[in-house]
Amino acid sequence: MGIFTRFKDIVNSNINSMLDQAEDPEKMIKLMIREMEDTLIELKSSCANTIANHKKVERLLEDTRDREAFWTEKAELAVAKGRDDLARQALLEKRRFTQRVEAVEEELTDLNAIVEQYRDDIQELENKLKSAREKQRLLVQRHIRAQRKKKAQEEIRRVDSAEVLQKFDEMENHIERMEAEADMVNFGKKSTLEEAFEDLAADDDIEKELSALKSSQSKKNDDTK
Repeated sequence: MGIFTRFKDIVNSNINSMLDQAEDPEKMIKLMIREMEDTLIELKSSCANTIANHKKVERLLEDTRDREAFWTEKAELAVAKGRDDLARQALLEKRRFTQRVEAVEEELTDLNAIVEQYRDDIQELENKLKSAREKQRLLVQRHIRAQRKKKAQEEIRRVDSAEVLQKFDEMENHIERMEAEADMVNFGKKSTLEEAFEDLAADDDIEKELSALKSSQSKKNDDTK
């Protein structure tokens, strides 16, 4: 495939459509960018060669015009000296270089047009390449986001799995069992404050019982007298 055919295919291509239809968009965009870069290098090389040829033709045109002017002067000199025969020969040489000047000028015009076309093509391809690289950057970012999302979803599914939930239930049961065992340590045991008040109540009962016993004994003693 020639450089101009590749160039036309590239600039006329619809990048978005091609990527949408590709099985591997990232691979596709890499190939497209590589093709654009290779074509751009060839375009610039061809343009440089044409510019070099343009300069060569410019020098040829300058030399041809100098030769045209040279024979014009010779014809004028021959006429001045009355040498019509030499004047005719000089004019023939002048005509030959005049025709040559016209041909070289036409060639130079064509080269100017080719150089301008190369420059336009290079600019167009560089814009296309810039667009493709931006697409590549966006695709890479989308790929990274997709990978992160996939990893997050896998983590969510892993956390939601029956095995993980069972482990949480076992852990919760274990904690509840430890709490129950802690409560059983003090089960039925009264606090120090409660014991103090109970002791006070017990002291009162003892004193009442002792007083009643003394009263009963005193009454018996009185009856025996």
